[in-house]
Amino acid sequence: MQSLPLKIKILKTQQRIREWYEHWDGQVYVSFSGGNDSTVLLKLVRELYPDVPAVFIDTGMEYPEIRAHVKSIDNVVWLKPKMVFTDVIKKYGYPVIGKDVATMLMYAKKGRQWAIDRLNGVNSDGSKSVFKQRFMKYKYAIDSPFLISSSCCGIMKKGPAKKYERESGNKAFIGTMAGESAMRRTSYLITGCNAFDAKRPKSTPMGFWGKQDVLEYLLKFNTPYAKVYGDIVQTSKGLATTGESGTGWKAAV
Repeated sequence: MQSLPLKIKILKTQQRIREWYEHWDGQVYVSFSGGNDSTVLLKLVRELYPDVPAVFIDTGMEYPEIRAHVKSIDNVVWLKPKMVFTDVIKKYGYPVIGKDVATMLMYAKKGRQWAIDRLNGVNSDGSKSVFKQRFMKYKYAIDSPFLISSSCCGIMKKGPAKKYERESGNKAFIGTMAGESAMRRTSYLITGCNAFDAKRPKSTPMGFWGKQDVLEYLLKFNTPYAKVYGDIVQTSKGLATTGESGTGWKAAV
């Protein structure tokens, strides 16, 4: 599915959006970060269902251009986490490298064998693991003099979203894609785009898209996006932005 042309991907994504919307009788929302991926997702959803709300979580660390872009969109609910980033870091630890690596290092520091095995690149029986070999380069961080944790994402992003879902009854459309990380790829392969029966149901109707698809869509459909990305240009390796390539909230730290 990742190799399909954009035209077909759009059609398949629209079908996933319809299925999710109809299953929940319209009790849905779009998780909107203001980045390119969620900008495309919001446009796709609202082309079918114009009244679907977007939800933006204001962590206080977003680029000014991202905030300006979010403010330019109608029907956006702004949420704030209970803790600021500096307090989360002091209490729980810093999200070194990424969520999956930070989680592994956190448990390795606590002596959990599965995490130690992963850092050593081996399976539980001691045999070498091709998959886990890539984590060996982070082994040095187990002796870091500071706390490491992936809790910041849960507290600052997932916490406010879950509270909104409980209070509103709405289920999320999220613009994540399987190609972004091993964790997201694994999750997508288990549930597909629409995780109806998950503990926290969510739809990732662009799960089989890639970054090139997103940039192509923005260009082809003349879609406004945050100015922090700069222009979208053609390079020898494909489409690229002249500004920031990614604007996740951790990128702004």
